[in-house]
Amino acid sequence: MIMTAISLENITVQFGSFIPLKDINIQVEEGAFISIVGPNGGGKSTLIKVLLGLIKPEKGNARIFGKNPDEISSGLIGYVPQIKTLDRSFPALPIELVVSGISSNWSGFMNTPTKKLAIEAMEQVGVAHLSKRPLSKLSGGELQKVYLARSIARKPKLLFLDEPVTGIDSAAEKDITRLIDEYQNTSNITVIMVTHDWEAAYHHSSKVLLLNKTVVCFDSPATAFRDENLRMAFGHIGHQHEMNFGVKHHD
Repeated sequence: MIMTAISLENITVQFGSFIPLKDINIQVEEGAFISIVGPNGGGKSTLIKVLLGLIKPEKGNARIFGKNPDEISSGLIGYVPQIKTLDRSFPALPIELVVSGISSNWSGFMNTPTKKLAIEAMEQVGVAHLSKRPLSKLSGGELQKVYLARSIARKPKLLFLDEPVTGIDSAAEKDITRLIDEYQNTSNITVIMVTHDWEAAYHHSSKVLLLNKTVVCFDSPATAFRDENLRMAFGHIGHQHEMNFGVKHHD
């Protein structure tokens, strides 16, 4: 029996007179790969913060595995932030960063079971050989892989990715997208990915949430990326996406 991982009912978020999200209603099945796509200022990051329990909606109910977001054990959720928000000068080693995702602190102490989990996660994403290299010496793609290792080290049931390939070169972008896809397929984890990469969203998602303060479309990639839905979300955009996806959409 397929369980519901995320349930959002009539979610509205309001800051003074500004309403970044209005009447959001979606149900996400466990094991799904959901890409959230929309214009800048369309509420994508706000929605992630609601799911992480960092923002309380003005109205509506959010449930993760049947509980309020702030009631969920941190071990059930993995999170990969945007690379542009990371401080690469932080004086730490990659393995220490991964261990911090397991122990939830920077104690500097690594017992054998914790270190084993960290190394296993780093091996899974191909960065075990970087475990003792300073964070400041890593490329953007390498750093994002270390954060990916950190996010999966405790084997969570839900993984949030906030623009995981923004700001890195195309080769690293494809590599990270492949790693996420492979991990999702082998672990059956539920993935929620905010992305501006329409091609990745088209080819790797089970569903796409097209968001511009409200739900424009929540459906299969082929349906979500139809011209009429993209125009509703972004305005007039032409047909560049048809070349990116390598397919023509027909009414």
